[in-house]
Amino acid sequence: MARPPADVGLIGLAVMGRNLALNMADHGYTVAVFNRTVSRVDELLAGEAQGRRIIGTRSLEELVAALRPPRRILLMVQAGGAVDHLIEALRALLQPGDIIIDGGNSHYADTIRRTAVVEAHHLLYVGMGVSGGEEGARRGPSLMPGGSAAAWPHLRDLLQAIAARTSDGEPCCDWVGADGAGHYVKMVHNGIEYGDMQLITEAYQLLRDGPGLSNDAMHQVFAEWNRGELDSYLIEITRDILAVRDESGRYVLDTILDTAGQKGTGKWTVQSAADLGVPMTLVAEAVFARALSALKDDRVAAAESLAGPRPTFVGDPASFIEDVRQAVYAAKIVSYAQGFMLMRDAAAEHSWDLDYGGIALMWREGCIIRSRFLGDIRAAFSRRPDLPNLLLDDFFRAAVDRAQPGWRRVVARATEWGLPLPAMSSALAFYDGYRSARLPANLLQAQRDYFGAHTYERVDRPRGEFFHTNWTGRGGSVSSTTYNV
Repeated sequence: MARPPADVGLIGLAVMGRNLALNMADHGYTVAVFNRTVSRVDELLAGEAQGRRIIGTRSLEELVAALRPPRRILLMVQAGGAVDHLIEALRALLQPGDIIIDGGNSHYADTIRRTAVVEAHHLLYVGMGVSGGEEGARRGPSLMPGGSAAAWPHLRDLLQAIAARTSDGEPCCDWVGADGAGHYVKMVHNGIEYGDMQLITEAYQLLRDGPGLSNDAMHQVFAEWNRGELDSYLIEITRDILAVRDESGRYVLDTILDTAGQKGTGKWTVQSAADLGVPMTLVAEAVFARALSALKDDRVAAAESLAGPRPTFVGDPASFIEDVRQAVYAAKIVSYAQGFMLMRDAAAEHSWDLDYGGIALMWREGCIIRSRFLGDIRAAFSRRPDLPNLLLDDFFRAAVDRAQPGWRRVVARATEWGLPLPAMSSALAFYDGYRSARLPANLLQAQRDYFGAHTYERVDRPRGEFFHTNWTGRGGSVSSTTYNV
């Protein structure tokens, strides 16, 4: 007897793909799976898939034949050439209206290109950000789909069924926008994740090297922080990490080499910010902090020869701990403000109609940056959908105002101690720059005009009029073409 057709196909049975297949099966969907290394299909069927609505296939042809139309095929493969190869192979097997979904960490520009290619062959294409790691994929991830809008009615029920949900039952999944919008939002999520992690590591160093808190004491500090404004997944796991010991009784954290890796999404975020002229300074510093950490041998050698102060703590440890908490919270607000600034400019550049409150909801649960804080961001955009910057929302303006004294004390004390705070200090510099009605860029423009005749605008003339000064008396009146990169 012929088996009934599957509801969805999934290609790629590494950790994320396998867990998403199990998640979909748990929610009543029949899933046809395929993996280039077919033994992974057999392993899944012989293991966790037993008794579940999961069908193993051993070729793309068999996978496609197993699906009901319109066919929905989720790719969970490594970003890059593997995605293009599968699109090309599937194109010849699918029918008009069938849907290809890329759930990997693809670069948004590739998704823009692929959407155009796939749609030209009368198929539908979705680039979907997936966040939450192994546990999220299995129990409920944050999902950020974008691409061919005609695909969404065929995907909404499936994706919102398997997504994480808020305490109010709202799914952390909704349509993001055209072509690369879903993968762009996921990229910014990952960039903000870099920033959050860097802020937490700076707080850890301040508490460890300032008042000299033990890992157990810091475990208690982070546990307390997780009950307040900083309640989040990353604070929670930091709390747990600080308490774990190995078989010999040593803290595992103290045995880990201080060199950080990265897979590139943070770098992509910074590159996009530079292209759009958005000062996403905190994430940039977080990316470069990882690069600096990788120079381990250089740093060990430099520590022997470069002079600088060492922390000598004087004062009340409890007051300092509270200052550090306030510094983390204020800098976190700046980081998210910068991230939403970037998405707003990208939306204008690519003609995406992004729902910023909806994006905050998608990140509220299931993903790595999930936190109570995102509920406040959603509320801010609910109050004012056209909000140009989170710092201008009444809630966040008041929060930063309360946190400023402690934030400034922490940055000043760390500077006196010789402790690097690239994320916290760059966030403070951005805040002070953003609230400055007049910056010294007038001198910078004068310098550019002096050596390159790049022209400048004047405070006493309308914007858009450009002037050149013959600064030396020898340059003449010829000026360079005015442009901004």
